Amino acid sequence: MHVLVLPKWYPGRNDPQLGDFIRKQMLAVSDLHRISVVYPCPENMHAAYEEVLDQAENAWELRCYYKPSVSPIAPLRKALNFARYKRALRHGIQRVVQERGRPDLIHAHILTRPVYAAWRLAKRWTVPFIISEQSSEHLNGTWNRKTWQAKAMDRFLVRRAAALVAVSPHLANALEALHPPHPVAVVPNVLPISSSPPGPPGPVGHFLMVADLVDRIKNVGGVLRALRLARDQGHDFNLEVIGDGPDRTMLERMADVLGLAGKVTWRGQLPNSAVLEHIARAGTVIINSPVETFSVVTGEALALGRPVIATRCGGPEAFITSGNGLLIAVGDDRALADAMITLSGEHGNYAPERVKATVGGSFSKEAVAARLDAVYKQAVGHG
Repeated sequence: MHVLVLPKWYPGRNDPQLGDFIRKQMLAVSDLHRISVVYPCPENMHAAYEEVLDQAENAWELRCYYKPSVSPIAPLRKALNFARYKRALRHGIQRVVQERGRPDLIHAHILTRPVYAAWRLAKRWTVPFIISEQSSEHLNGTWNRKTWQAKAMDRFLVRRAAALVAVSPHLANALEALHPPHPVAVVPNVLPISSSPPGPPGPVGHFLMVADLVDRIKNVGGVLRALRLARDQGHDFNLEVIGDGPDRTMLERMADVLGLAGKVTWRGQLPNSAVLEHIARAGTVIINSPVETFSVVTGEALALGRPVIATRCGGPEAFITSGNGLLIAVGDDRALADAMITLSGEHGNYAPERVKATVGGSFSKEAVAARLDAVYKQAVGHG
């Protein structure tokens, strides 16, 4: 069937990591269905509007770049950006219909704006729409702090969706509590499951983080403090950070103040292929988030044979066992430092082949595609 995909997040020129997990799901299911992605993407550029079409694997991906407003007047800025988003989306949809035909199903990712657009289009074309949710706002209290009007709109849209999909059982439970009585299907993210053996173990004292540099969300600062604590105990550890964001300058200054100059490497944003290469060479990967709906990085690290230290923040608990890493409390710098020291001392127990074997085949491209296929068929009444 022809499926129109409307994501809130998707990789683009401005951020090649944003929503890469959504893209991998869509590329997986494109082996079974005709996938057309329309992504209105704000980007500060010279042109007011630009369309970029990619046809990767079997998917048709249209990125509609528009220039966001920078007005200091917040209500005006929001109104202008919403209008520009709508215009970009309208142009993108017109092109899909002209070049690909009307869809049989609409798949919107993440409340609220793309889902609202999906509902409107579904009414116009008399086709069903489904919702996939990957946002941590349903776990960290952000959704509960929305206005009653915003929550009412979300519930209105969820009730009209043919299916609601979550990326993990942890998130599914939260969605079922917030949006009763709608059942939630679980479709995990795609992990790089390969038949090839993983590479040799990485350096014992080399730790890696892959995260957007928004400290309240990823707690990179906590990792810097833990690294300082471990080094104070005589351990020559170093840290590599992949990602960018508004807190990068603050975090770099923090590293300098902590005396970590030369011990922390800031890689910036990298495409996923490069991220995977860095993970494959790391000694240990760290996840220090307060909340994770799935934690793609945890799964990617384990699939590549790298042990992981992660907080008990929701997503990693589905992956971490005694054979592939350590779990610690959220926000505990001392516990993280102790885990870094412990895992480094026991690094030989985490053989890459053993770590990789802990990640099941349910996260493969084929398995994820099969789950989405079942959701799609049920949504259109074929299953």
